Amino acid sequence: MTIAIPEKQYFKIGEVSEILDVEPYVLRYWESEFKILKPTRTRARQRLYHKKDLELLVEIKHLLYDEKFTIAGAKKRLQDMKRQVSAERKAKKPTKAVKAKEESELLEAKAENALSSDNQSGYREILLEIKKELKELRSILEG
Repeated sequence: MTIAIPEKQYFKIGEVSEILDVEPYVLRYWESEFKILKPTRTRARQRLYHKKDLELLVEIKHLLYDEKFTIAGAKKRLQDMKRQVSAERKAKKPTKAVKAKEESELLEAKAENALSSDNQSGYREILLEIKKELKELRSILEG
């Protein structure tokens, strides 16, 4: 079951109700049960759902209606999904060692450019810069 979400920034509760084909009181109940669901409010206290809120509601509806999860089960599944996404993001984040390796490769390329250039004064400046950056890399790797 795919639910088409219109390209809008905010949705009122009536719009969300129509898109998801559930009554507004159901949305209010889900909001009380799923603490991660926090629509913003206008000055008149009217709920405004962001697109991310709507995507979360689609997932909640899928878990409850299609997968037949209980409220507690759906909460647990959403928490597990959140942990999994955060673990995947963390795994993709380069470590200090990876960054240092990339920087050293860049420095090697600079050194090769310096060796191939005919400009002797530029050569000395580049080598001094490389030396300085290599010292910084060593301190990063040791620290």
